[in-house]
Amino acid sequence: MTTPSSAQNLSASSRHAADASDLSTTTFAGRAGMAVGALSVPMVALYFVYSGPPPEWNVLTRSLLTLVIMAVLTAFGVALARLLPRDDTGRRAIIGQLTIVSLLTYVAVILFATSLEAGTPLAFPDRGMDPTTDGPLAAAMALAHGPIAHLWIAMFFLGFARAAQRFTAAASPVVPRWTLRGSIVVGVINLLAIPSLYFGMDATHFYAVNGWGADALVGLITLAWVGFTGLGIHRAGKKRARMLT
Repeated sequence: MTTPSSAQNLSASSRHAADASDLSTTTFAGRAGMAVGALSVPMVALYFVYSGPPPEWNVLTRSLLTLVIMAVLTAFGVALARLLPRDDTGRRAIIGQLTIVSLLTYVAVILFATSLEAGTPLAFPDRGMDPTTDGPLAAAMALAHGPIAHLWIAMFFLGFARAAQRFTAAASPVVPRWTLRGSIVVGVINLLAIPSLYFGMDATHFYAVNGWGADALVGLITLAWVGFTGLGIHRAGKKRARMLT
């Protein structure tokens, strides 16, 4: 027969194990998010190395970097899913589910666009074509990298800010308040970039669908903010660890 004291010990042990698991997940999610932000800088920089059509190695290298980033972003999303709040029945709230599904859909869209981008130099290795502007795959790739990706990543950031908001006043929030405010700003920036599909495909124009502003700059801001989100998660986890000890 279990005595009250032994039951309390089991309960305390279970809570300690759960807290340790949450801290491990928090650490993993934080580091994965920061890795996404760090890797995004050289990846985007490769798009600006050449003013004309880039060589094959450049396109393939930035495509490979994108694959790695999306793999790490997937790991970040899986870890984040375990940190988002649940309702009284133990199920994740609808907004939390929408947040994770939106992020993983964004990953799928970027992988599709990257396959189209890398396909141009692979299919036409001696043509000197810029896959962002030339070839039959450029338009499909631009739409996927641009408005489609902008909408789904905006859903992720806005959903994340709403899902995590309930914990900001708690003693151990998922992320600091500045992370949620920044996520809302980045989500809105992506929403504002969606109408770029009406502004053509002249990449020198700021607001073109494949332009340096609505596409490249917004993409860099987006992935960099994933890095800052990871930093916020990491700092919140360290604060929670100090409270537990």
